[in-house]
Amino acid sequence: MNQYKKVLFIAEATLKEVLKSKILINVLILGIVIAVCTFVAAEFTYGVPARVAVDIGLGTLALSANAISLFLGVNLISKELESRTIYVVISRPVRRSSFLLGKVLGLSGILVINILLLSVIMVTTVKLLGGQISPLVFITIGFTFLESFLLLMVVVTFSLISNQVITIIMSLVTMIAGYATLDIMDSNMVKGSVLLSNLLKIYHLVLPGFYKLNLRDFVVYNQTLPFELLFKNVIYGVSYSIALIFLSIQLLNKKNLD
Repeated sequence: MNQYKKVLFIAEATLKEVLKSKILINVLILGIVIAVCTFVAAEFTYGVPARVAVDIGLGTLALSANAISLFLGVNLISKELESRTIYVVISRPVRRSSFLLGKVLGLSGILVINILLLSVIMVTTVKLLGGQISPLVFITIGFTFLESFLLLMVVVTFSLISNQVITIIMSLVTMIAGYATLDIMDSNMVKGSVLLSNLLKIYHLVLPGFYKLNLRDFVVYNQTLPFELLFKNVIYGVSYSIALIFLSIQLLNKKNLD
């Protein structure tokens, strides 16, 4: 069995393992609850119930996907190290890189299923409320996957250099800062300080800017985005994710498993 097939085998095993935890049942229940809450909230709005449905739906979708990336991603590799399952796998032999790629691919499949499931519920809710789905909504859904996948790689990278608690804290701080960076850079306090401005520029160059993948506000307020900006942000998200994949592989390769 070549390494490509081994990656797919590990991905399939990871996907089945997570599905056994019945996480998608919880996602389905969440989607139904949110749909009911959306109908209730729509009763208190006048003229924009569909917009409320899109706003709540996209927000819930992003929250659910990021939660999966954070709380399942933190155990993706560390759990295998603690249970010593990785020792059995890499002795077959399976490259460490193939093992990591397989685990990431498997959890990415869960992200895709989660996003598709909640997206169907959101679109159905909007249609029942008489609203229309703009192409930007579907683009936003795609960006949400890229956003959650980038967070997943941040979590996996941190999990290879720290324990679970520290990994969750560092990942949350990185994510929150990644959303707030643009607003902070535009604040008067930062603009008035050369030191703060330079530090934030360095941060912006090194750590992920999650705000670039967040299009939800543009959808809710019916704003348009130029294709060039969308393409640039896709390249940014994909490139940063690939860089973290390579970094994670290097960290795992250098990790002492004896």
